[in-house]
Amino acid sequence: MSQVHLGGAPPETVLPGAGAEQSAALAAASGDRRAVSEVASRWPRYLDAWAELAELAEQREVVTAYACARTGYHRGLDALRAAGWRGSGYVRWAHEENRGFLRCLDALRRLAGAIGETDEEERCGVFLRQLDPDWDRRQVPGPVQDA
Repeated sequence: MSQVHLGGAPPETVLPGAGAEQSAALAAASGDRRAVSEVASRWPRYLDAWAELAELAEQREVVTAYACARTGYHRGLDALRAAGWRGSGYVRWAHEENRGFLRCLDALRRLAGAIGETDEEERCGVFLRQLDPDWDRRQVPGPVQDA
Protein backbone atom coordinates (compact mmCIF):
# COMPACT_ATOMS: atom_id res chain seq x y z
CA MET A 1 0.00 0.00 0.00
CA SER A 2 1.42 3.39 -0.93
CA GLN A 3 1.59 6.13 1.65
CA VAL A 4 1.91 9.88 1.44
CA HIS A 5 2.62 11.56 4.78
CA LEU A 6 1.65 15.19 5.12
CA GLY A 7 2.58 17.54 7.90
CA GLY A 8 4.95 20.41 8.56
CA ALA A 9 7.75 18.83 6.55
CA PRO A 10 7.59 18.09 2.83
CA PRO A 11 5.43 15.06 2.06
CA GLU A 12 7.08 11.67 2.16
CA THR A 13 6.23 8.93 -0.32
CA VAL A 14 6.72 5.23 0.30
CA LEU A 15 6.39 2.93 -2.68
CA PRO A 16 4.36 -0.26 -2.44
CA GLY A 17 6.46 -3.22 -1.36
CA ALA A 18 7.44 -6.11 -3.60
CA GLY A 19 5.48 -9.31 -3.40
CA ALA A 20 6.94 -12.31 -1.60
CA GLU A 21 7.27 -14.20 -4.90
CA GLN A 22 9.24 -11.36 -6.48
CA SER A 23 11.55 -10.99 -3.49
CA ALA A 24 12.17 -14.74 -3.32
CA ALA A 25 12.90 -14.95 -7.04
CA LEU A 26 15.39 -12.08 -6.86
CA ALA A 27 17.07 -13.53 -3.78
CA ALA A 28 17.44 -16.87 -5.57
CA ALA A 29 18.82 -15.12 -8.68
CA SER A 30 21.23 -12.85 -6.80
CA GLY A 31 24.56 -12.46 -8.55
CA ASP A 32 23.47 -14.32 -11.72
CA ARG A 33 22.83 -11.72 -14.42
CA ARG A 34 20.79 -14.07 -16.59
CA ALA A 35 18.58 -15.15 -13.70
CA VAL A 36 18.11 -11.55 -12.52
CA SER A 37 17.23 -10.63 -16.10
CA GLU A 38 14.50 -13.28 -16.03
CA VAL A 39 13.13 -11.78 -12.82
CA ALA A 40 13.04 -8.31 -14.43
CA SER A 41 11.33 -9.65 -17.53
CA ARG A 42 8.75 -11.55 -15.46
CA TRP A 43 8.04 -8.50 -13.27
CA PRO A 44 9.11 -5.44 -15.32
CA ARG A 45 7.86 -3.04 -12.61
CA TYR A 46 10.05 -4.64 -9.94
CA LEU A 47 12.62 -1.87 -9.38
CA ASP A 48 15.02 -3.95 -7.28
CA ALA A 49 15.55 -6.27 -10.25
CA TRP A 50 16.48 -3.33 -12.52
CA ALA A 51 18.83 -1.97 -9.86
CA GLU A 52 20.52 -5.33 -9.46
CA LEU A 53 20.87 -5.73 -13.25
CA ALA A 54 22.52 -2.32 -13.48
CA GLU A 55 24.88 -3.12 -10.61
CA LEU A 56 25.80 -6.53 -12.06
CA ALA A 57 26.55 -5.10 -15.50
CA GLU A 58 28.35 -1.99 -14.23
CA GLN A 59 31.86 -3.44 -14.20
CA ARG A 60 31.70 -5.08 -17.65
CA GLU A 61 28.99 -3.47 -19.76
CA VAL A 62 28.63 0.19 -18.88
CA VAL A 63 26.11 1.03 -21.62
CA THR A 64 23.94 -1.98 -20.73
CA ALA A 65 24.15 -1.05 -17.07
CA TYR A 66 23.19 2.54 -17.91
CA ALA A 67 20.17 1.29 -19.88
CA CYS A 68 19.04 -0.91 -16.97
CA ALA A 69 19.46 1.94 -14.49
CA ARG A 70 17.55 4.33 -16.75
CA THR A 71 14.74 1.80 -17.21
CA GLY A 72 14.44 1.31 -13.46
CA TYR A 73 14.57 5.07 -12.88
CA HIS A 74 11.72 5.78 -15.31
CA ARG A 75 9.62 2.87 -14.03
CA GLY A 76 10.30 4.22 -10.53
CA LEU A 77 9.06 7.69 -11.44
CA ASP A 78 5.86 6.09 -12.75
CA ALA A 79 5.50 4.12 -9.50
CA LEU A 80 6.12 7.23 -7.40
CA ARG A 81 3.45 9.17 -9.28
CA ALA A 82 1.01 6.28 -8.84
CA ALA A 83 1.82 6.33 -5.10
CA GLY A 84 0.88 10.01 -4.84
CA TRP A 85 4.25 11.74 -5.34
CA ARG A 86 3.78 14.99 -7.23
CA GLY A 87 7.34 15.92 -8.09
CA SER A 88 8.48 17.05 -4.67
CA GLY A 89 8.85 15.65 -1.21
CA TYR A 90 10.89 12.89 0.32
CA VAL A 91 11.48 9.37 -0.92
CA ARG A 92 13.76 8.05 1.79
CA TRP A 93 16.17 5.12 1.84
CA ALA A 94 14.97 4.30 5.36
CA HIS A 95 11.87 2.74 3.76
CA GLU A 96 12.96 -0.53 2.20
CA GLU A 97 10.20 -0.21 -0.41
CA ASN A 98 11.96 2.87 -1.86
CA ARG A 99 15.39 1.29 -2.19
CA GLY A 100 14.97 -0.19 -5.67
CA PHE A 101 14.16 3.24 -7.08
CA LEU A 102 16.94 4.97 -5.17
CA ARG A 103 19.46 2.28 -6.22
CA CYS A 104 18.43 2.83 -9.85
CA LEU A 105 18.81 6.58 -9.52
CA ASP A 106 22.20 6.22 -7.84
CA ALA A 107 23.37 3.75 -10.51
CA LEU A 108 22.16 6.16 -13.20
CA ARG A 109 24.20 8.90 -11.53
CA ARG A 110 27.38 6.80 -11.47
CA LEU A 111 26.92 5.40 -14.96
CA ALA A 112 26.11 8.79 -16.49
CA GLY A 113 29.48 9.91 -15.15
CA ALA A 114 31.14 6.81 -16.58
CA ILE A 115 29.91 7.64 -20.09
CA GLY A 116 30.77 11.33 -19.82
CA GLU A 117 27.27 12.68 -19.15
CA THR A 118 28.47 14.90 -16.32
CA ASP A 119 25.39 17.15 -16.36
CA GLU A 120 23.12 14.12 -15.88
CA GLU A 121 25.46 12.76 -13.21
CA GLU A 122 25.16 16.04 -11.30
CA ARG A 123 21.36 16.27 -11.72
CA CYS A 124 20.94 12.73 -10.40
CA GLY A 125 23.15 13.51 -7.40
CA VAL A 126 21.12 16.61 -6.57
CA PHE A 127 17.87 14.67 -7.02
CA LEU A 128 19.07 11.93 -4.63
CA ARG A 129 19.80 14.50 -1.95
CA GLN A 130 16.45 16.23 -2.53
CA LEU A 131 14.60 12.93 -2.17
CA ASP A 132 16.57 11.91 0.90
CA PRO A 133 18.59 14.64 2.65
CA ASP A 134 20.42 11.89 4.56
CA TRP A 135 21.54 10.20 1.33
CA ASP A 136 25.24 10.97 1.81
CA ARG A 137 25.18 9.67 5.38
CA ARG A 138 23.44 6.34 4.88
CA GLN A 139 25.32 3.12 5.53
CA VAL A 140 24.83 0.81 2.58
CA PRO A 141 27.07 -2.07 1.50
CA GLY A 142 28.11 -2.44 -2.13
CA PRO A 143 28.37 -0.04 -5.05
CA VAL A 144 25.56 2.25 -3.90
CA GLN A 145 27.81 3.76 -1.20
CA ASP A 146 29.47 6.03 -3.77
CA ALA A 147 27.08 9.00 -3.54
